[in-house]
Formats: sequence, C-alpha cells, structure tokens
Amino acid sequence: MRTKLILRGLALITVALLLYLLFWPVPVSPGAWTPPPAPELAGQYAPNNKLAGIQRLETGGGFAPEDVALDSRGRIYGGMDNGRIVRLQADGTHPEGFANTHGRPLGLIFDRADNLIVADADKGLLSIAPDGSITVLSTQADGLPFRCTNDLDQAADGTIYFTDASSKFPLATFTLDILEHQGNGRLLAYDPIKKTTRVVLSNLCFANGVAVSPDQSFLLVAETGKYRVHRVWLSGPKQGQSEIFIDNLPGFPDGILSNGRDKFWLALVTPRDTVLDRLLPHPFLRKMVARLPKLLQPAPKRYSFVLGLDTNGRVVANLQDGSKECYAEIANIVERDGMLYFGSIGESAIGRIALPK
Repeated sequence: MRTKLILRGLALITVALLLYLLFWPVPVSPGAWTPPPAPELAGQYAPNNKLAGIQRLETGGGFAPEDVALDSRGRIYGGMDNGRIVRLQADGTHPEGFANTHGRPLGLIFDRADNLIVADADKGLLSIAPDGSITVLSTQADGLPFRCTNDLDQAADGTIYFTDASSKFPLATFTLDILEHQGNGRLLAYDPIKKTTRVVLSNLCFANGVAVSPDQSFLLVAETGKYRVHRVWLSGPKQGQSEIFIDNLPGFPDGILSNGRDKFWLALVTPRDTVLDRLLPHPFLRKMVARLPKLLQPAPKRYSFVLGLDTNGRVVANLQDGSKECYAEIANIVERDGMLYFGSIGESAIGRIALPK
C-alpha cells in the first residue's frame, strides 16, 4: 500500500511538472527564427591562444566591469554591477570610486570635455562630470521608456548614438529577450544641443555595441540575438540607409569600437549555443525553456573571443583563449597606445594585454 501511495504521489508530481512546463504563464511571446548554420571554428575563426596571459587589473569591489574607457590622462574606468564606476591610474593600480549611478553602468565613453557618458541599463543615458556629478540626458524616445540602455559612441558633431537593448526586458532578465526574439531593441541618437532623442533603427534583437567610423560616414551596431552587425550610413549617397556589415558570426556580438584608424574591435561575449540555435525556430519550446530555472537555461560559456574587422566588414584579426585560466566573457575592447583593454561580464577585474601582432 505504501509503495502504491508513493508511486501515485510521484505520478501527480510528474503531471504537475508537465502542466507547469506546458501551460504556466510566461512574459515572453516568442517569434520563430531559423538561424543560419554556425560557422566552424576554422580558417578565419580558428582557435588560438592570442589572448592568453591577459593581465587582470583589480577594481576594488564589484563584479562584471562590462565596458572600459580611458580619459585624456590615460586613467582607466570601468562600470561595475553594484553601480560603482571605478577609476584606476594609467598603470592599472590604485583603484578608487569615481561615481555611483545606483543603477547598472554598461557602455562608457568620454566626450571632448572629459565628461564620462554612460549607458546605464537602469537609469538611461547619463553624463558624469570630472567631479563625479551626474546628469541624466535621456530616458525615453518616442514615448517608449528605455528598459536596458546598453552601449554608445559619440560622433564628431557631438551626437551620442546609443542602444536600448530591449524595450521590454531589463538587464536582470536579458535572457528572456533572447528567448523571445521579437526585435525589442533600438538604436538611438541623442542631440546634446537640442537635448532630444530620436530612433535611428528599430526592431533589433537585443541591440548592443555601437561604433562610429573614423571618417564619420557610418556607424555600426551589433545585433546580439541574430549574430550580426549592421552598418548605418551617416553621410553620402546612402545616408539614412542600413545594411548588414557582417553576418552569421560564430558567437554573440557584444561591444564594438573603432581603434580610430582602420579597425573595429568586436567582442564575441560567448560562442554560439547549439541548443539555443535548435530552439530558435520553435516558439513553443522556447516558452518551455523560459519556465525552467535560470540554471537550466542557456548561459554564457567561459571563453575569450575577439575579432578585428576592417572598414568593409572583413575579419582581419582573430584573438581567442579557451583555457581554464582565460579572461572570460569579454564584452568590450578599447585600443590605446599599443594595448588592448577589456571589459567583461564574467570577471571582477578589467583586462589588459599588449596588442597581439
């Protein structure tokens, strides 16, 4: 009798779990998308150890310095998950608190007046003066508030181009936006003279990194959910038009930034996930995944992956490290004076290495 009761109880639990996985309400409304087959890690994407030996620059508290910026004196800044923006001396020592947004600072870049412009996932587009005082620049566009302000770059005319990764999901649940795959992201432009924000490009699946070209003729924006980077023309005969700059990447594109000359550094925060690629054509299955505990959902892998792209979208540099000791989940790269500086969502330190030859 006891065995029967136990079996009946297990059957009821199984039915309850099945009903939960099939019917429990979730906040995602997935759209079907069939990704192209992931390129092999061979040829221009062949594994290597060129990022082995990245120096870790301690930040003095907090985790995941997603982006890095250097001021006119070469001091190094990173935004942490606890709201702190930390500043290190040019030699990578003496971390100190520069400001605290009380949000989640992601993208960082300095303007010509040495104000730190911040894309804060929670607070919107911010400007932090050299004395640490904070000014909110923008929190919405076309009546739609930002939910996950992500990355940014500034053009020579002062316009700040930035992304709102998702107008539906905050950073804390960003994986739901990837699972939904409905184009909730936008590329935006803030005019510092008029103090207005306009939409440049919409319907992006997790809009991410932004980079203006050195000649100011175009900008790039990473679309993480579709493994690609768009080019938006800012001048010339194609002004206002967009096109694909590079497609079907072997990983999830995150931050992108020009070196000011001939190369864009693109961070692939983690390699493609075979399970996720198989789920993307099937909205109902993705709803089931959304009901699973976060530990069982697709997640970034510990891997270092950075690409250098020329101004035509060709891969001209491939830097990787798959070792257990790697500086993992690189989200942004800054090149300065023969060095590469890295932000990460998987480390507590800022990374630095001599520019590989």
